[in-house]
Amino acid sequence: MTSPALLILEDGSRFRGDSIGVPGRVVGEAVFNTAMTGYQEILSDPSYCRQIITLTYPHIGNVGTNPQDDEAARVHASGLVVRDVPATFNSWRAAGGLREMLHTQKVVAMSGIDTRRLTRILRDKGAQNACLVAADTGSAIDEEAALAAARAFPGLEGMDLAREVSTRQNYDWDEGTWRLDGGYEALALERRPLRVVAYDFGVKRNILRILSEGGCQLTVVPATTSSEDVLALSPDGIFLSNGPGDPEPCDYAIGAVR
Repeated sequence: MTSPALLILEDGSRFRGDSIGVPGRVVGEAVFNTAMTGYQEILSDPSYCRQIITLTYPHIGNVGTNPQDDEAARVHASGLVVRDVPATFNSWRAAGGLREMLHTQKVVAMSGIDTRRLTRILRDKGAQNACLVAADTGSAIDEEAALAAARAFPGLEGMDLAREVSTRQNYDWDEGTWRLDGGYEALALERRPLRVVAYDFGVKRNILRILSEGGCQLTVVPATTSSEDVLALSPDGIFLSNGPGDPEPCDYAIGAVR
């Protein structure tokens, strides 16, 4: 038996479907992504913090999930909306299914809606504040409370999300890009002669892998690290990652770069 789920936008548009994650209520900015693959990487991308992602490709979950492909240590998206999750998945690299990942990571998610209609709304009106609710089996959803929650969400403008998703302490990164015969492997120091400090404002693991493959010996530092602390590491170069939210409140980062 499926459990009901609801996505409601601040303009009052309502989409009713089935829960595929954990019960709960989340609010965030509703956005869409047109990628045909990479749903696991999208969910774990820190750039999607405080966003409810709609995937426009109709069948999501075909190849399952595996821990190697996560872009961060956890899912950062507030919620997930898809058209359909296939009953089975198939990939020689799969360690589990999408539903299993959503439950393990405690993600509120839904399927069974017309994602084409939702995408058209977001395309024409832009990203909207939204509320995604997944009820327990047999429970009803208070739609008006969900609408009020969507309208009460302040939006991403002015939110310092870089500080929220950034690492809390320095760490070194030595993993290179994926190889068929070995997966992700640590690269020897002699292959990485350039000492580079990477500011983590929401960095994806694959960016670090590419830098490492390109010859960089990486030290990843928190978003709030001072310029003095970075220069004390005597780097050959400094990398500023991308990240979520509004850059304007990140005055600590702006000051460090200057």
